Amino acid sequence: MKFMAGLFAIIVTILGVSIEGYNCKVVQFIFGDSLSDVGNNEHLSRSLAKASLPWYGIDFGNGLPNGRYTNGRTVADIIGDKMGLPRPPAFLDPSLTEDMILENGVNYASGGGGILNETGGLFIQRLCMYRQIELFQGTRDLVVAKVGKTEADKFFQEAKYVVALGSNDFINNYLMPVYSDSWTYNDQSYMTYLMETLQDQLTILHGLGARDLMVFGLGPMGCIPLQRVLSTSGACQQKTNNLALSFNKATSNLVSQLSTKLPNASYKFGDAYDVVNDVITNPQKYGFSNSDSPCCSFGRIRPALTCVPASTLCKDRSKYVFWDEYHPSDSANELIANEMIKNLGWTTVANNGTNGPSPAPAAIAPSPQG
Repeated sequence: MKFMAGLFAIIVTILGVSIEGYNCKVVQFIFGDSLSDVGNNEHLSRSLAKASLPWYGIDFGNGLPNGRYTNGRTVADIIGDKMGLPRPPAFLDPSLTEDMILENGVNYASGGGGILNETGGLFIQRLCMYRQIELFQGTRDLVVAKVGKTEADKFFQEAKYVVALGSNDFINNYLMPVYSDSWTYNDQSYMTYLMETLQDQLTILHGLGARDLMVFGLGPMGCIPLQRVLSTSGACQQKTNNLALSFNKATSNLVSQLSTKLPNASYKFGDAYDVVNDVITNPQKYGFSNSDSPCCSFGRIRPALTCVPASTLCKDRSKYVFWDEYHPSDSANELIANEMIKNLGWTTVANNGTNGPSPAPAAIAPSPQG
């Protein structure tokens, strides 16, 4: 669980693909953590990393929890809506079918998950990246059985892939002394370990058909409320931010190398560190009034770690950059999505009116605080 800006890349056009009578689109397959989880952890019975309590989802649809770790939409939701794309359902959604996969793609993201298998172990159940890849392999097998290998290969090679993990490998692993990685490695050797693992994972995805893939970097994770409250001054943790910057540099180099090395691969790196850092440093510039504490909190008990029914909410959720100790608010996600679209030159679909959330039920607010 973390604050990582701009977790996803969304395609700019919708291409029609005919698969044995199916009018299939080019879809997305998303691999990630809590910033991209849309309900997978809700179906992990022993997971301690869930967004299943009020007030998660208060500004989305009917206002009830839906598996997203925020009050409203994820960055991917917003960008996808603006592109006129369907939202990929959670892989563990019991209603998922082969037809839904062909029409919408799949989201494998899991709160607490990381690049490394050991990351997030304190949450008991979560889907690490290797496990998400295994589930994707199962998805591929389902589609092959449905439409045949030739058409399935075409479908998966024309799909778009998003990999958005990494912060948990620091926040819920390397930077916590309860994990052995914190004393087994130093900053440099741990980064090497992460990159070797990520290289293997991206290569496996290529072997399963991934050709057009975007890997997103980390934002200033030392500035999430959880990191600030752990410091005596309440300032950002610069050591943590430096790790994010080192991760971004190493990942960018890795993605560039793989894009050259792997046949027909178009692997790209998305770095939004500076944009998110500016939002946190100059919130008023972007219409926010608070960028250092969560909108949903448990009074003076900090860190509360998660938003619970007994929590109090800020008076205006649109003015807070962070929803809880880890995750950005719907308003912050919208700003990040808009910045991504603008900076990458993506073309949006005007007034598509599809899959957008219901208007925020602003009247629903438990014990608002300042």
